[in-house]
Amino acid sequence: MRFLKTTLLALVLVAILGGGLVALVGYRLSAATSAETDAKLQNSQNVQHGKVQNIEPAASYSFSWKSLADAFAEHPNTEPLDALPVVPIAAERLSQRPAPGLRYAWLGHSTVLLEVDGLRVLTDPVFSERASPFSFAGPKRFHPSPLALADARNIDAVVISHNHYDHMDKASLQHLAAQGAHIFVPLGNRPQLLTWGVPAAQAHELDWGQSLRLGDIDIIATPARHYSSRGMFDFLETMWASWVIAGPKHRVYFSGDTGYGKSFRQIGQQFGPFDLTVMKIGAYGPGQFWNDIHMPPEQTVQAHKDLGGKLMLPTHWGTFNLAYHPWKEPIERTQRAAKAHDVRLTTPKLGAFLSVQNPAPQPNWWAELE
Repeated sequence: MRFLKTTLLALVLVAILGGGLVALVGYRLSAATSAETDAKLQNSQNVQHGKVQNIEPAASYSFSWKSLADAFAEHPNTEPLDALPVVPIAAERLSQRPAPGLRYAWLGHSTVLLEVDGLRVLTDPVFSERASPFSFAGPKRFHPSPLALADARNIDAVVISHNHYDHMDKASLQHLAAQGAHIFVPLGNRPQLLTWGVPAAQAHELDWGQSLRLGDIDIIATPARHYSSRGMFDFLETMWASWVIAGPKHRVYFSGDTGYGKSFRQIGQQFGPFDLTVMKIGAYGPGQFWNDIHMPPEQTVQAHKDLGGKLMLPTHWGTFNLAYHPWKEPIERTQRAAKAHDVRLTTPKLGAFLSVQNPAPQPNWWAELE
């Protein structure tokens, strides 16, 4: 009996210590805060009772034992067996100021290098090997970045859609800030940048509808339908956003992570039409809750049309395994929907620089991969 009591006590202590360790790690990972930013959040019409609200709420999440089983089950074809074709970007490509016009290179996931009317802009730069707070665990890249982080220089602006690890990467932002890039984040995320050593003069946070000018370009935060959290104690406490990058001659829309909603048409009417839309297509479902915050490809194509987009670049696929669907299903569904709705797609190889004025023919490079 004494042995049993001792064993039970030991198990209770292990559970308490383990739970405390998990809570401590979850607390340390949670987003940083500041009194200044908290005051801004309290005054935002998009924040209620300290939590950011979507304009159109997502369906409620309903737990089931099946969903738990699915989370631990093996799902076929979620990662490529073959190496993905990557076009390396040489450091010299970024050594000079960009020429006028609008060019783009998809670096993987939601990271796109844009050259807009003489300025360089990076969207959600993630150069790290894993989309995770840990170097030893978490979703691992399918492919190397076409641009080495050390070569990422002469970047004028970085726009961050939200604070999830596959979109807001500490190492990437620290390097880019050290090179002089201005970092634009949704309201509530600036304190995190400051704790990472980003100079205050280069760290900018915007509420939906707010804008800042950098050179000749207006950078505008616009609504998205998603959520935020980095740890266990910061759920919905920082904003998420899509972004409009408006130059004197060209306009780009960057969706970040989002579900479909009426905001696309409103953004298009206010800021469009767009020469290029950078749109997420992957990591959707299963279930309406997930589709409401990660729209499936058919809704992405409709969102592009709502925005008044001329050319659509599909992103948020082909780099990390973040969902249950096969890795190339998003681009295949996107192609079918685009063809049905007469939408122009651009599907470059990773790292290929293209011009909106004259995009080169692009084969279905993924079709031959396993």
